[in-house]
Amino acid sequence: MIPVTKLDGKVFYVNPHQIEYIETNPDTTLIMLSGKRMVVREDYPSVFGRIVEYRRLIGAFKNEE
Repeated sequence: MIPVTKLDGKVFYVNPHQIEYIETNPDTTLIMLSGKRMVVREDYPSVFGRIVEYRRLIGAFKNEE
């Protein structure tokens, strides 16, 4: 799970495997596989970095190299 911050300042955790895609318009919006949309304070590079860090932590890249 990766931490992200809602616009009201509350931190919550998202399973990055459930993110279908990310929009930046100008707010960063996570669109989940379920269709739910979540607007977060973090910019795209921050979210992307957290996803990469999480995948390294769980060893996901071993199957992709």
